Amino acid sequence: MGAFSELKRRNVFRMAVLYVVAAWLVMQVAEVTISLRVLPPSIGPATFTLLAIGFPISLVIAWYFEITPDGLKIEKDVDRSESITHITGRRMDFVVIAVLAAGLILFAYDKWWPRDPLELSIAVLPFDNVSADPEQGYFSDGISEEILNLLVRVPELRVTSRSSAFTFKGQNVDIPTIAARLNVSHVLEGSVRKSDTQLRITAQLIEATTDTHLWSETYERELGDVFAIQDEIAAAVVHALNIRLLGKAPKAIEAKPEAYALFLQGRYFANQGTEKGYAQAETLLEQSLAIDSDFASAWVELASVYFFQTAFNFRPHDEGVESARSAVQRALLIEPEHSQGYAVLAEIERQHDWNFVAANEHSRRALALDPGDASVISRAADLDTRLGRFDEAIGLYHQAIALDPVSPVPHWSLGRVLYYVGRLDEAAASLRKAVSLMPDSIRSHYLLGRVLLAQGDALGALAEMEQETGEYYRLTGTAIVQYALHNTEASDAALKELIENRGAEGSYQIALAYAYRGEIDASFEWLQLAYDTRDSGLSKMLVDPMLANLHSDPRWKPFLDKMGFPH
Repeated sequence: MGAFSELKRRNVFRMAVLYVVAAWLVMQVAEVTISLRVLPPSIGPATFTLLAIGFPISLVIAWYFEITPDGLKIEKDVDRSESITHITGRRMDFVVIAVLAAGLILFAYDKWWPRDPLELSIAVLPFDNVSADPEQGYFSDGISEEILNLLVRVPELRVTSRSSAFTFKGQNVDIPTIAARLNVSHVLEGSVRKSDTQLRITAQLIEATTDTHLWSETYERELGDVFAIQDEIAAAVVHALNIRLLGKAPKAIEAKPEAYALFLQGRYFANQGTEKGYAQAETLLEQSLAIDSDFASAWVELASVYFFQTAFNFRPHDEGVESARSAVQRALLIEPEHSQGYAVLAEIERQHDWNFVAANEHSRRALALDPGDASVISRAADLDTRLGRFDEAIGLYHQAIALDPVSPVPHWSLGRVLYYVGRLDEAAASLRKAVSLMPDSIRSHYLLGRVLLAQGDALGALAEMEQETGEYYRLTGTAIVQYALHNTEASDAALKELIENRGAEGSYQIALAYAYRGEIDASFEWLQLAYDTRDSGLSKMLVDPMLANLHSDPRWKPFLDKMGFPH
């Protein structure tokens, strides 16, 4: 007790508290200045080391020295009757309180003060294939996409989607220009060399405004180490950007190396979006799963392939949907937190089962797991649109555009929901942006034509319909606009051609045309056929303005109930 009392009398305990609090404040200042690029990142560890060394020194000084009215003296030379350690102690208490208050203010600033949205944003460009075999391009693309998917799972970081980042593949565009187009402050680029089972991956993080390297590293490993490399690159980016993770650092889902290579190749062909590409992807993904049946991501990708084959009539409908459902359910049994699995399952429930309640549950689950993934956000927004939750959908589409700025899809989708709510000028602007990004994309000219028709510009609408590349959208639009122009014969001819050429898969579009023309019975007949053939277009019927003529018919509400739309 004598030693304890003496430590207390000499303010050693107070010195320890004061030093720790002051050191914490110094570290807070260091972190903020590093994050603002005032100081280099190396200052952080150096500062911590110096502070750690200084801690025992401060305690020794507190023990051997005492502050007196005449200045600092050795403690043993101070008469106890003249000691003012109790006064010094109270002053130290006030200093501790003041330092704590300053630290809390700085902490609050760092955590909650509004920042430039560009501050923590990044685009992952497709890594260059520097392998001897040019066919290994799928592997370098796949590595880039996997790193991107890891960074997407960092909530504190905004990551541009693959579809926008990969737009610059093979283009000779400088980093500041790319960053400006994608609205990001940082760019990750690199290269991949694969030779048999040997890998050489180089990655470098660039600050766009100054076009300077913040970090770079080269990894030479075995193919089996590819997942560890991805984790290390993602962790290095997080560290270089001074991001404080509130949860666990994201980790890659591992698989057998041979299965992983086949998975990357399969996804490469699936991204082509063609009938041949989907067929090649299906074969490669099935080979991947034959090697590693517990590879959840391969099951999800295979489910997505089955689903798109079905949607584009490359596969029998019922068989394709059930194959997709079985594959995604298998994936979620293996990896219950797989966000893309829930997103695909939501699509199946919405487009095929018309179980909108289940689709909503799966969609929200995917969004909760991956709130920074543009495709997950867009799918959630699409469901909100079809259920009439327009404000929520518009907000989500704006998020998707921020993550995927040079892809036509989110611009088109935003234009559609703006058209649904009657914000026609904004809708036209969004759709023109989509057309400018991809003039030949299916449905863009068709939907823009519908907006122009709603604005009273029937001739402009007809010009857009004539540019539409999707046959049954072009014929549907032509039948509608020609009817609006009182060219009944031309409208009849377009509708007849639509029925003869695309009646099997275009029943919903045919119902739209009949509804607009006021032929209510014919419209309901085609809606019923769409129901019998599980036409995915029916999931839009609740909100589609082209069906407005049906709303007062007594058959309308029972049909909505049959579809399962929630009240």
